[in-house]
Amino acid sequence: MPTLTTDTLLIDYRDDGPGDGPVVLLLHGWPDDATTWDAVFPALNAAGLRTIVPTLRGFGGTRLVGDAPRSGDSATLAIDAVALMDGLGIDRFMVAGHDWGANAAEALAVGWPGRVERMAMLATPPRLGGMPTPPFEQAQRQWYHWFMATARGARAVRADRNGFARIHWVNWSPPGWFDEATFDQVARSWDNPDWVDVTLHSYRSRWDEAEPDQRSRWLEDKVKATATLSLPTIYLQGAVDGINPPSASRDVAARFDGPFAIVQLSGVGHFIQRENPAAVARHLLHLFTGDPATLSDTTDRSLVMTKARPLIARLAVAGAIATAAIGATAFA
Repeated sequence: MPTLTTDTLLIDYRDDGPGDGPVVLLLHGWPDDATTWDAVFPALNAAGLRTIVPTLRGFGGTRLVGDAPRSGDSATLAIDAVALMDGLGIDRFMVAGHDWGANAAEALAVGWPGRVERMAMLATPPRLGGMPTPPFEQAQRQWYHWFMATARGARAVRADRNGFARIHWVNWSPPGWFDEATFDQVARSWDNPDWVDVTLHSYRSRWDEAEPDQRSRWLEDKVKATATLSLPTIYLQGAVDGINPPSASRDVAARFDGPFAIVQLSGVGHFIQRENPAAVARHLLHLFTGDPATLSDTTDRSLVMTKARPLIARLAVAGAIATAAIGATAFA
């Protein structure tokens, strides 16, 4: 895999598809790694799209340089992504992000609206307008956020990072969705020496238990001050997501005032692109190569989308789409 060095990072990334094609940036989440897109990006490449798939700071072969802060807030991840695109000479691009990557994508759209053309957010709702304290039901799902905010919790994560990550793989998606070989392969990316520090900072900073990276504070503040986004966007929601279920995602549509749709994937949990990559690729292709005016909420039965915005028309995606009612707000 090629690498690119910025002032703070040596970034491991993939660059696939036609070099002159429209660019799609694919951002992975936590606890996962860049291979999460391996069964998705070939379909995008076949449709003429160039895909850039970086490994986030703290994961795999990406390494922080010198004494750069071991921070993991979403704005920092967005700044990392822009540095990569700058280094590759890419000005305008589309972006799809899962989990951490979804909020990094959102921060990209807020910070660089002239560069980000379209956006897909998978499994984790936007943080536009700031993050209120969640209701008790959602806070219970997010026990690991609060666990990591304690000194004992942090020590436990340092002592058994794979055990900590594994419980989320088990709890967030239906039984049997992954095999041991896949988990072991991905777990190797968490051997990165900065994985725990980046993880702790990501979750502590979002609840004001840690200061954001000072270089990214301007963007964190801008996300909190931004009420809505207008770029063409889809939100992909697993119907049986164990951390951000549909019930915790009711306010997502209200954060977007342009072409927008929520796609609910039946039988799918949190790791959407790993659990049903064909359906994810299909919806991404519709967003990235189709007419944004045709976006509409639906339920994909290969995988139920809702009518998020009356002004948005039908979503004509490979197969029949049913209209349902669902919405969004949660935190991964």
